[in-house]
Amino acid sequence: MSCNYLMDMDGVLVSEEHLIPGADAFLAELREREVPFTVLTNNSIRTPRDLRARLLGIGLDIPEESIWTSALATARFLETQRPGGTAYVVGESGLTTALHEIGYVITDVEPDYVVLGETRTYSFEAITTAIRLVERGARFIATNPDATGPSSSGSLPATGAVAALITRATGRDPYYVGKPNPLMMRSALRQMGAHSENTLMIGDRMDTDIIAGLEAGMQTILVLSGISTPQSVELYPYRPTRVISSVADLVGHTDNPFEVAQP
Repeated sequence: MSCNYLMDMDGVLVSEEHLIPGADAFLAELREREVPFTVLTNNSIRTPRDLRARLLGIGLDIPEESIWTSALATARFLETQRPGGTAYVVGESGLTTALHEIGYVITDVEPDYVVLGETRTYSFEAITTAIRLVERGARFIATNPDATGPSSSGSLPATGAVAALITRATGRDPYYVGKPNPLMMRSALRQMGAHSENTLMIGDRMDTDIIAGLEAGMQTILVLSGISTPQSVELYPYRPTRVISSVADLVGHTDNPFEVAQP
């Protein structure tokens, strides 16, 4: 079986700022065999260049063009919906750079969209501005629905949690572009020049990675190196194609990943 690979980043290749054992060997084998792959992340904080530098620092060599973020997927979506539009952005450089690259103007004066992304410095003033603009008719977009994100000290409020605050204040729900929306998977497939029929999705979350892969028409592998456990898998009405301990199990099997025995 020859296939392309889409894979989540956190929980699959890295855990916070640490390499998951075997991830470097797995990616090295993909590169050696010239197997196309793309790394996905719902986090919109960093640009692909910044993420590449971060990953290099912990031992993973991933080209910029092989990194696809929810910020890039959001920009691609907005470019198809309203080319050359305007947006008020609550987020960081990964999101603002992606929007600038498609020709968007970032403004707080009657923008077409309010675009909410990940940031570690949410301000009351920025959220208040976003609420007022949505009330005045700006369309509400969010990069991803994740309610919390990890840190060494515990959970951090993430995009989904702040989106809920804006929704409660305005009565308007955002359109989420990132996982589990299969739109993000399809945009990554187009970026890679691949088709769902011969692409495999690897993730550590049933409620984002696996369901997004399934709904995009891909076979899926769940790794147990992130948040999922064999017990938690049984709580869902759908199943991945295969469950493995980590991507280390795929080393030597990248041409036929379903040879790997399940734990």
